[in-house]
Amino acid sequence: MRKIPVYSHPAAGWPALISSTRKLMDYQTFLRGSLSVLKSNQPKGGFDCPGCAWPDHKSHKMIDVCENGIKVIASETMSKKADAQFFARYTVTELQGWSGYELEHSGRLSEPVYYDATQDRYVPISWEAAYKRIAEQLAQLDSPDEALFYTSGRVTNEPAFMYQLFVRCFGTNNLPDCSNMCHEPTSVMLGKQLGVGKATVMLEDFEQAKLILMFGQNPATNHPRMLEMLAHAHEQGCRIISINPMREQGLSKFRNPQKPTHMAAGQSDDMVDDVIQIQIGGDTALLTGIAKWLIENDKINNDFIATHTSGFEPLKQWLTEQSWADIELGCGIAQTEIINIAKLVANSPATICTWGMGITQHVQGDDNVAMITNLLLLMGMIGIDGAGASPVRGHSNVQGDRTMGIHERPGQALLDSLERVFERPMPQEDGLDVVAGAKALIAGKLKVFMSMGGNYAVAAPDSSAIQQALTTTQLNIFVGTKLNETMLYPGANNLILPCLGRTERIITAKGEQFATIEDSMCQIVPTQGNLKPVSDTLKSEAQIVADIATHVLGADSLIPWQAMSEDFDIIRDYVAQAIDGFENFNERIRAAERGFHLYHPARHRIWNTDSGKAQFEVPQYPITYVAAQMAETSSTFTDDARATNSIDDDQDDDQGNAQKDDQKVWQLTSVRSHDQFNTMIFGFEDRYRQTNRRDVLFMHPDEMSRLGWQAGDHVVVSRQASPNSSNNTDSKDKPRTLGPLVLTKMDIASNAVATYYPECNDLFDLDTHAPDSHIPAYKSTTVVLQRVHASSKASDKASNKAKNNVDALPAFA
Repeated sequence: MRKIPVYSHPAAGWPALISSTRKLMDYQTFLRGSLSVLKSNQPKGGFDCPGCAWPDHKSHKMIDVCENGIKVIASETMSKKADAQFFARYTVTELQGWSGYELEHSGRLSEPVYYDATQDRYVPISWEAAYKRIAEQLAQLDSPDEALFYTSGRVTNEPAFMYQLFVRCFGTNNLPDCSNMCHEPTSVMLGKQLGVGKATVMLEDFEQAKLILMFGQNPATNHPRMLEMLAHAHEQGCRIISINPMREQGLSKFRNPQKPTHMAAGQSDDMVDDVIQIQIGGDTALLTGIAKWLIENDKINNDFIATHTSGFEPLKQWLTEQSWADIELGCGIAQTEIINIAKLVANSPATICTWGMGITQHVQGDDNVAMITNLLLLMGMIGIDGAGASPVRGHSNVQGDRTMGIHERPGQALLDSLERVFERPMPQEDGLDVVAGAKALIAGKLKVFMSMGGNYAVAAPDSSAIQQALTTTQLNIFVGTKLNETMLYPGANNLILPCLGRTERIITAKGEQFATIEDSMCQIVPTQGNLKPVSDTLKSEAQIVADIATHVLGADSLIPWQAMSEDFDIIRDYVAQAIDGFENFNERIRAAERGFHLYHPARHRIWNTDSGKAQFEVPQYPITYVAAQMAETSSTFTDDARATNSIDDDQDDDQGNAQKDDQKVWQLTSVRSHDQFNTMIFGFEDRYRQTNRRDVLFMHPDEMSRLGWQAGDHVVVSRQASPNSSNNTDSKDKPRTLGPLVLTKMDIASNAVATYYPECNDLFDLDTHAPDSHIPAYKSTTVVLQRVHASSKASDKASNKAKNNVDALPAFA
């Protein structure tokens, strides 16, 4: 094995504190941001961190926030403003050329603006004029279904409930949200198999688990507060296995900033016992092998299966039919290693399976979640302490928004409840999700787009096509705190409405208000900002929704929109009447420091499924799906096209000959850096992967050696476009390309490469998604690589210069 640069320090510790401090200074918010850090995730009078959705521990800490959380807080608390003076300096065309990093650092949105096409600029507009323009445009629609209402997971429960209520009163279920792009397979399959599409575990279960299987997760980068719980579980004797194509160095050891012995004496805690470097997209195959061995060796919980489940025999038959050769081909792991994992599962009295988007964002994402759930059901690991399903959501309140009714495919019970409480009919037809909504935009079927937070066009596949489609609408409305790329492609009418951030006070005529969120494990907690708003012009999201609803629905609405926006208790009283599990909402949220846990039937072995039992599911795709796709993709390229994957002509013959038998296609996955949150780019440092730039392609050094390539070479990534791609009619003949990218060493599975999201999103299309959940396949697509020129001393010097100069770093718009 070739030597791979390894980050040799423990995760977190002093580097995390130094990086966090630098970020507060970078955003020029050291004092304001530091005051907010002290209030983050505090039980009384504090706000829930606007970063990840990892739960708060029941124990109280003076500082309870991670490095990523501090970066998000720094971003939100910056005093620099993207105000009228800012927009007067730059045309929209100029801003379209800015990188995500530059837009992120442009400042807080501080006053409502609209796009003036004659000037190609955003110019100020009064709130009242903005609302009138929205009402006029919505009134001109032939159908409410010509409008799409997107939501980000940053929105808290109270405005989310108001937003979905307004949209449904307007007459449509077109309510896509960021769940469609992250954990939709979790919601769909857990709902189908267990009755509720959420985690069955609580945080305390991690203290009792004996085996934790982590699938497709990188907590050190994406939810660092999980590291403390993993380290604690490991210390208690729990065995932890990471199953991931990339060996993430941030999972080896953890230096806890809360422990003086760690910070002063340099101690650290171990976390992961082993890393299974699975082939990209091979999770279903691996889980098939584990389940096959458990059944064939009668290591399953037969009593639980007989009492609590349905569908076991079809799954057993399907598993029997799968050969070990196909299983090994499908996951890239040897049978003996799979059996070793199966034995760990068999011997564990309490197993938690936890997963992130490395499981969900595949064409076979539904199958991946189904097989994780199947494994837990085979062993009876639902409804006992220390065991269960633990999907880890990425955005602070993405789960709560769903609970509040932000859903394009609402259940009939929710619609009936809303009709009962508000005494008016609700739309019954399913709405458009992110994928279907983007296709409708591109096809010119939508005339209005509204986004409550988020960066829709950049987060979704086919970003360029969506951005172009937004320029053809009659009205685009963006409610947010920061400028982003989606806002820069205006239609006939384009409005940006600035809102308060999570860290800022919400003060109304009824006094100071607090909101609530739901974390990844169904805990409802209060959140209350402590800072003076960065601008007196800002409104709360609840106030913006109330004002729009009042102007659009007018006298037709008997719902007290304004009263709700002024007194969040009124919203919570309505939630208590309309949403199951929120009875006595106001009393319960005030009664305990850390809020309350929503009742989860499956945790008590009550199955609200069609069969009334937990449901085994047979995968829809063959376990060799990825291998078959790679073979098919290879055959679609001509010999000449595939030859471009070979060594440059100036290389010697020996290297060229070594290339002939090389794998012609690669499996590419998207990843996030340590210096970003979703599409927000804080900077260019990816500390654990040891790179200071974003235009990189990660590859194992052994693969580079086999090709005759080396780190620093420039490579173009190409993917054959889907023949059904929706953004142009001749896309079948137009490969999607990205690059040149700088080749970078990484301990990643063979035949696998990785690059950064969201810059790579145009490699993905809207037609390649899971069948039931429709989640785009961000984590697995087949590509070919072409080296365009080799590394040189000059390019190395430029790279070194870039590492010491953020402004010199290349970043994609």
